[in-house]
Amino acid sequence: MRAMWKGAVSFGLVSIPIHLYAATESKNINFRQVHEADGGRIQYKRFCSAEDKEVPYAEIAKGYELPDGGMVVLTSADLEEIPLSTSKTIDVLEFVPLEAIDPIYYDRTYYLEPQKAATKPYVLLRDALHKSGQVAVVKVAIRQRESLALLRVVSDVLVMTTMLWPDEVRTPDFAFLQEEPPQVRSQELTMASSLIDSLSDTVFEPEKYEDTYRQALESLIQAKIEGDDTTTAPAAKHEADVTDLLTALQASVSAAKKDRESSAEPAKRATGGSGGAAGRSTASKTKGTGSRSTTSKSGSDGSAKSAAKKPTKSRRSPKSA
Repeated sequence: MRAMWKGAVSFGLVSIPIHLYAATESKNINFRQVHEADGGRIQYKRFCSAEDKEVPYAEIAKGYELPDGGMVVLTSADLEEIPLSTSKTIDVLEFVPLEAIDPIYYDRTYYLEPQKAATKPYVLLRDALHKSGQVAVVKVAIRQRESLALLRVVSDVLVMTTMLWPDEVRTPDFAFLQEEPPQVRSQELTMASSLIDSLSDTVFEPEKYEDTYRQALESLIQAKIEGDDTTTAPAAKHEADVTDLLTALQASVSAAKKDRESSAEPAKRATGGSGGAAGRSTASKTKGTGSRSTTSKSGSDGSAKSAAKKPTKSRRSPKSA
């Protein structure tokens, strides 16, 4: 990983020099705009509408458009004059429980690495924060944008998640919220709760889920590379319309239970004779994740596999960004 920012965490009178790294990366497949007829790349030029000519990047500034169409021009020198005390500092403001912060405020997440000779104060803050069971609310400026953020411990590393300002979070203004709420029958609520229980797990395991659309897209691109014809993915199956909410909930609960039972049965047969910790571990995993793995692959996963069947050999794979 390459550090994208360096500064210091200001914790009381203690200053902890750190490097900042992006904690996430996009795996989306990037496309370029091209001319369909010959594959030529589409290019965009920086063009000035007032002078009717192309403008070099060095002459480009930022502009704030007024309601009447006028423009306030701000140069790099103008922006550098704005005082920004947190430009190189992550300033700790207070400590609060993690559950006190609604995830709707979360923005981007970063890893913090101590610079040389700063390992001890870094570990001190990390351990103290972990022991408190709280997170630190901080203020930081990255790329000329000041943000609130929270600092917490993840896998022995200090992790910072920038947050939105309160006025950046919209208030839902939906008509149905102003209307008389519909009456929900107790049987419907019971069945909905049963469905939630059937699909509940004690931990979140993101590894169980796959980006089936990206897999199908990669298969499509690979087929193009190999020069084979591509196949059209079959249409998704449409279940029969269920007009009665209670009937739909009952059907969902039954399907979820059936999936769990059918997934657990092969695991019991496979591990019944082996005994020991390995056998018990395999059975436990199958029981905990069976229904969701089976259910999640019944729809869009079929589309991914149909697109992947055609190519049988691979010379090179499309790159993901």
